[in-house]
Amino acid sequence: MSQLFFRQTSVYEEFQTPLSLFELHQQIREELEVAFPESYWVVAEIAQITPDRRKGHCYLTLVDKGDDARNVVAQARATIWSARFAMLGRFFEDKTGQPLKAGLKILFQASVRFHELYGLSLDIHNIDPNYTIGDLARQRQETIKRLEAEGLLTANKELELPEVPQRLAIISSATAAGYQDFIHQLKNNAYGYSFHTTLFPATVQGNDAPASVNKAMALIANYSERFDAIVMIRGGGSQTDLSCFDDYTIAAAIGNSPLPVLTGIGHERDESIADLVAHTRLKTPTAVATFLIDRFRSAEEYTEGLYDSIRLFTSQQLRLTEDRLERLQLSISNTTKDFLQEGRELLETLSRGLLVKPKNYLNLQQHTVGNLERDIKSNTKDLLHTRERHLSELSVCVEGRAQRYLHMKEHELNTLSHCVETEVKESIKQKQISFTKQSDKLEFTTASKLQTEQHRLKLIEASIKANDPERLLLRGYTLTLVNGKIIKSINQVQPDDVVETRMKDGIIHSIVVNKDTNDTL
Repeated sequence: MSQLFFRQTSVYEEFQTPLSLFELHQQIREELEVAFPESYWVVAEIAQITPDRRKGHCYLTLVDKGDDARNVVAQARATIWSARFAMLGRFFEDKTGQPLKAGLKILFQASVRFHELYGLSLDIHNIDPNYTIGDLARQRQETIKRLEAEGLLTANKELELPEVPQRLAIISSATAAGYQDFIHQLKNNAYGYSFHTTLFPATVQGNDAPASVNKAMALIANYSERFDAIVMIRGGGSQTDLSCFDDYTIAAAIGNSPLPVLTGIGHERDESIADLVAHTRLKTPTAVATFLIDRFRSAEEYTEGLYDSIRLFTSQQLRLTEDRLERLQLSISNTTKDFLQEGRELLETLSRGLLVKPKNYLNLQQHTVGNLERDIKSNTKDLLHTRERHLSELSVCVEGRAQRYLHMKEHELNTLSHCVETEVKESIKQKQISFTKQSDKLEFTTASKLQTEQHRLKLIEASIKANDPERLLLRGYTLTLVNGKIIKSINQVQPDDVVETRMKDGIIHSIVVNKDTNDTL
């Protein structure tokens, strides 16, 4: 112990006076200010950004993911103080079309700072938006190439949009002004066309938009047979709000959609990746409504044109048919006249012949009928006699068979009745013998059980009497009680307790003065 204390003391003397944590951090700050006196241009990704609305500062968490986007190889805190943040934020948004937000890669000029309480951080002085624009453009091109490689860039365009898309599944925010304008224009169109719209609410701007839109697209896909097309709209806003529609997941959902998708999510000069993948891209929700109404109008005009063509063709066919009918009528009239003339001549010839032939013909037919009548009577008598003889033979045969069958069944019934009677008597006899055996066995078992239980009760009674406390008192033993309870150990009593001792001829009350422990036990 003394050697260890000596060694510890020598080490302490070697380092002399120890530093406080604050003093150590002061030295680190001074060394860093000397080692990093200038500002540096740094590339990093914004992992988290927290503007201070009250003071105007902006606090960021910056990361470097290296070559593998899934792993963070470096991380640092950064601050844009209020004096610079108001200017840098507006400048960055004007140039890139979107504000500073998580997920963006930025090129910034910063100084290294170390605070005794908050540790290492970077003070950002300037940001180059051109680097972020280039990175966003690179990400956009990578997304487009991926969609093209997967066959999703033109998949939705290859779907057939119905001539009259009347059943519409709408992806939008229920409170968006653009959605209200879209519905109002559809319902109040000048032609009285009827549309059936179903809203699938979704967030259509910000970081939550991709997941929300994908959820709505998946739900629509489950009920795709109920709709003709999908309408994806948002209610205006800045170019910043459009950035979420460059997300790969939204574009992939459109490419995999079983229904054609119409988009009205941007302005005329903006085209998101979602617009590129969609079946039809339009500028605004109002433009989508106008497109649908115009499509209805085009279909109606085409139908009206078909109706006019059919009516003109029908008129021409009717005129041609009328001319052909007139020619046919003239031809039929001439043919009929010739045919009637030939018929009249033939009838005259036949009428002259019929004046002579009917009498001869009637005589011949009467003779033939007489012969047939005699043949029928003769054949009928022979047939009736034959049938009568056959029925008599059948009657005798059936009667004999019936008697033999009844005699046979009567014999079988008597035999069966005798067998059943014999079997029943034998069964009753066996049951009686079995019952007698079981009765004797039960009587013997019951008597044996009763004798055994009576013997056991006598033994228990003798044991109870032998252990009766009153008998123990007669043999010289005593019972010691405290507060009416029998005690078995000195630990159950305390000094000054009143102890009750029961003997065979009386009770002794005593007070505990002290307790002596029996060490031999």
